[in-house]
Amino acid sequence: MGVFAASDIVEVAIRIEENGVNFYKFAEQIAKKEAEKKLFAELAEAEVNHKRTFEKLLASVEKSNLTESYEGEYGAYLRSYVDNNLIFTKEVMDKQLSKIKDTAAALDFAIQRELDSILYYHEIKKLVPAAQHDTLEKIIEEERKHFQSLTAMKKCLA
Repeated sequence: MGVFAASDIVEVAIRIEENGVNFYKFAEQIAKKEAEKKLFAELAEAEVNHKRTFEKLLASVEKSNLTESYEGEYGAYLRSYVDNNLIFTKEVMDKQLSKIKDTAAALDFAIQRELDSILYYHEIKKLVPAAQHDTLEKIIEEERKHFQSLTAMKKCLA
């Protein structure tokens, strides 16, 4: 038996996507060319769509029945982990956003965050019961699609 249920991980995925939306809105604001602004607006919308996908997944997966010291303990832990240590987080963005001066740098940052997301979901899968691995595979596939879109966009700018 795993430590977390897939529902806990999906809730974190929703938080990651919310943070991604905030990043892409920032990138849209710093972009100088109209085409770049449009690109980042589309990426923000893609994050919104990912969030919706994960919300649908959340509605369809079994909720965690783990013993907690208080209700929501594991979900709070995972949200805190994302907000403080990983992926599209406020701390990461505060440190690195000041270095992002152009579209190429923003794309590099976003590509790395998508790869970090994929790695996170692969690693966290070890803590989820095997019967719920399909849910995490759906999340990983969504992140792969976003990574592919970002790398294709970067090639177009090169």
